[in-house]
Amino acid sequence: MLEQVRRRLRAKHYSLRTEQAYVGWIRRFILANGKRHPRQLGAAEVETFLSALANEHAVAAGTQNQALAALLFLYREVLGDELPWLENLTRAKRPQRLPVVLSVEETRTLLACMDGRAWLVASLLYGTGMRLMECLRLRVKDVDFTRGEITVRDGKGGKDRRTVLPRSLAEPLQREVERALLLHRRDVAQGHGHAWLPHALERKYPNANREPGWQYVFPSHHLAVDPRSGVQRRHHFGEAVLSRALKTARTRAQLLKPVTAHTFRHSFATHLIEAGYDIRTVQELLGHKDVATT
Repeated sequence: MLEQVRRRLRAKHYSLRTEQAYVGWIRRFILANGKRHPRQLGAAEVETFLSALANEHAVAAGTQNQALAALLFLYREVLGDELPWLENLTRAKRPQRLPVVLSVEETRTLLACMDGRAWLVASLLYGTGMRLMECLRLRVKDVDFTRGEITVRDGKGGKDRRTVLPRSLAEPLQREVERALLLHRRDVAQGHGHAWLPHALERKYPNANREPGWQYVFPSHHLAVDPRSGVQRRHHFGEAVLSRALKTARTRAQLLKPVTAHTFRHSFATHLIEAGYDIRTVQELLGHKDVATT
């Protein structure tokens, strides 16, 4: 049944991360109910499972809602059960939290404590407002050095948008692109060099995955097996590497505020507003559908 869940998730173009999370929650739900088939379970078992997550495991509201979303997907999309109780399940209310924002000086100090590729990724997050995975999945073809623009493809909500490329980062980013293309040429010479393409593009354009423009700007140092296709290819730079670099830089900079990759996005927006930019401009750069989110 879990394989059916995976096939349905892939048919609806869910991301690999979502697939892993949903399959994990569905497996936990089944094990928590003595390995009984979900068709034999109902509202009481789902509510008990969600309550246990909150009361016994003390998970956050967002985590509890993710588990609920996984179970709703199981019943609606995989089992095809449109049961009345599915609509009556109560979602946990997420508390309103103020985002962590660094001052301009704190941002400069933090970035000064970083170097190499981690510095460039962190600088791009702050200078463009991109989300972490939007930056790591950036392709060579989507960086326009002439116009000073970066095109973000398939961002949150499946939307494309454009954001600025800071002039101060153009030269180091150009060098990074050159290194990525050099690495790609080596991969091709060794029989590799096939980048992952979204949706059905790989079937529609069979040779596109070897074109330089489709390669990641921040490729991984090592080849790895694609968990879905089984093909050995070079993926993008790992987010865990940046997380460790940020932790080290925060300690060196003696910052007391917690810092994650998303902190740069909040700081980017806040500093633009403080500099007098129109909130609609900031909304467009961030890719928000509603200005209230901005």
